[in-house]
Amino acid sequence: MKQTKSIHYKFTQHETFLDDIINNYESKGEDFGNQKRNSLKLFKLEGKRLNVKSFKIPNMVNQIAYGFLRRSKAQRSFEYAQKLQSLDIGTPQPVAYYQFSKSFLFKKSYYISEHQDYDLTYRELTHDFNYPDYDAILRAFTRFTYKMHIKGIKFLDHSPGNTLIKKSENGYDFYLVDLNRMEFKQMGFEERIKNFDRLTIHKSMVEIMSDEYAKVSGEDYETIVRLMWQFTEEFQAKHHKKQRMKKRLKFWKK
Repeated sequence: MKQTKSIHYKFTQHETFLDDIINNYESKGEDFGNQKRNSLKLFKLEGKRLNVKSFKIPNMVNQIAYGFLRRSKAQRSFEYAQKLQSLDIGTPQPVAYYQFSKSFLFKKSYYISEHQDYDLTYRELTHDFNYPDYDAILRAFTRFTYKMHIKGIKFLDHSPGNTLIKKSENGYDFYLVDLNRMEFKQMGFEERIKNFDRLTIHKSMVEIMSDEYAKVSGEDYETIVRLMWQFTEEFQAKHHKKQRMKKRLKFWKK
């Protein structure tokens, strides 16, 4: 198969090691996390840990699209991570991406990054309202999201499991993961508020985030909380409708 790869300049001296990881991915490494569609493994390199995400082979339509028209998920993840770092937005250090094609059809792809230690994800905040320093973390997360917005970053997968949170001397640091769906552009007010719609089903959290977003943006709190809750409810309605349709399809296939 034809191989395409790109390695971050900090890791070019480890190219042989990285090649070996990819070529022997199935037999080496430590399984990590709960990946429904893809797989994730940990590898050790000179005292560091590397995350290697293996993306499943796409359907035939996307094999053609990724082969000729679109960048792969692995390539986008690598390039978007570099873009985020250039904009001073936290994400695990990108290391490399690899992708393979056969007979002009796209096949496997892999994204490698340094493993980022963290204390929690946003998801914990949606389950444990008594988490230590809860209000401060949620407000800091809101300021982090506002920082993304003013820098022209629209994270399309801004959902509970995709922000790692680590306590630091200055408060809390945030790191984005699962980067392959992003847009870099200036957003209007409503588009920015809609970017919160996947994060929670709890109105109390929406109220806190709206209050903090109003403080840092100078926009009206009542307008923000009304829109943020409206977009949240609309997303939940679409999500539940999609889940019902999936269940019906499974039933019909039996």
